[in-house]
Amino acid sequence: MNFLTQIDNLALIALLLVSGAALFLPTLSTLIGGKGLSPTEATIWINRRKAHVLDLRPEAAYKAGRLPGAKLINPADISAAIEKLKLDRKHPVVLVCETGAHSRKAINEVKKLGFEEIGTLDGGVQAWKQAALPLVKQ
Repeated sequence: MNFLTQIDNLALIALLLVSGAALFLPTLSTLIGGKGLSPTEATIWINRRKAHVLDLRPEAAYKAGRLPGAKLINPADISAAIEKLKLDRKHPVVLVCETGAHSRKAINEVKKLGFEEIGTLDGGVQAWKQAALPLVKQ
């Protein structure tokens, strides 16, 4: 009976460790790789926090429809493009691409430029469209 109690205790401890890790991983991911933003959260950052919106898509996609206030940035030359825009580093940055995959890759490059708070639009412009939010067209 004593041996079974020890196994039960080990199982409970393992469950505790696994569930604790599962709860902590999203926080760790945010600290390491920036914050993933829903379209609603991105709207709040843009409107209330005056976030800079940087669009990493090709120019044709940008012209077909972009988030309000978005600036077109060449993902291959992010540092130079951001320096040229002379953005205020006190404001957060929202990185946008078509699906969210490319903007996640650009987070570290933007962090190196001194921006403390960086978010990516989860699901990219596709998620923005699905949320029926407006796009600016040229």
